[in-house]
Amino acid sequence: MGSVNLRRLLLLLIIILLAGCGGDLLDDLNPSDKDQRPAVQTGTVGPNVGQNAPDFLISDSLGNSVTLSTALAEPGKRGIVLYFTMWCPTCDSEMSNMLSSHIPNFPDVRFYAVDYVSGTIAGTRNSELSNGYAGSGFTVLADTAQTLLNLYNGSMGTTVVIDKTGIIRSNENYKDDRLTTALTNLP
Repeated sequence: MGSVNLRRLLLLLIIILLAGCGGDLLDDLNPSDKDQRPAVQTGTVGPNVGQNAPDFLISDSLGNSVTLSTALAEPGKRGIVLYFTMWCPTCDSEMSNMLSSHIPNFPDVRFYAVDYVSGTIAGTRNSELSNGYAGSGFTVLADTAQTLLNLYNGSMGTTVVIDKTGIIRSNENYKDDRLTTALTNLP
């Protein structure tokens, strides 16, 4: 009798799960290769590819002010990269890869590491020093109020590529090949 009740319970559970999926179950089994996100309106400000990048005023790890407009106005640069780090082993590996392959291969792009976890400029500087990134090729930004994190919908490993005109060309989790493509395709 116990196994009959167990089978009924499992059948009921399966029915409930399938009912909760509604008509979208078949969509999940046959995903589309089409981007389902709404189209971005050209000329709008926001974190999405094709939008104008939101401007910001933030301090680097030495207390110097950095804005998007001044970063983009740097002579000889085609754009910037914002990389959101938590100073964890994954971030360290991705930053090391950028140091060895992207920074030397794209000297016309400025690379910023965005520290959104330390909470103070001094904490950011300490993290930069203790993790070996002082003088490395990254300018480390102290996102003490998580301003950049919120403006760009960042999280650990988010990599944002912004061209010289201020248009976001890529905003996604770090992927070596995708970053290379985004940097190669900067105007």
